[in-house]
Amino acid sequence: MKTVCFVAVALALSAMPALADPTGVWLRENGESRVRFTKCGDALCGSISWLKDPATSKGKVGQRVFHEMKPNGANSWAGQAFNPEDGRTYSGKMSLSGDALTTAGCVAGGFICRSVNWTRSN
Repeated sequence: MKTVCFVAVALALSAMPALADPTGVWLRENGESRVRFTKCGDALCGSISWLKDPATSKGKVGQRVFHEMKPNGANSWAGQAFNPEDGRTYSGKMSLSGDALTTAGCVAGGFICRSVNWTRSN
């Protein structure tokens, strides 16, 4: 009986989809910046790790731009997104599909969002 239970649990676990892992370095679609996502306790956070032109950018290397991104469905997270361009923090969300990451800052309860696409850079 123990063997049957073990086999059933093993089969159930192997059928579960692997959780996506957005940690690492991501290049913004316009090539102007990179953000490194890391684990921050039970959430994810993202900080600027590289800027193409730091002299003219309003952001700074090391500046945290994604905060408290917690799981919010399959391959998606929700938290806060800081926009160095306007100095405001928005409701943030992100989703991962393979080596493509989409982040968004939202207002009006998530009805109006501006999204940015990223590709894995590491």
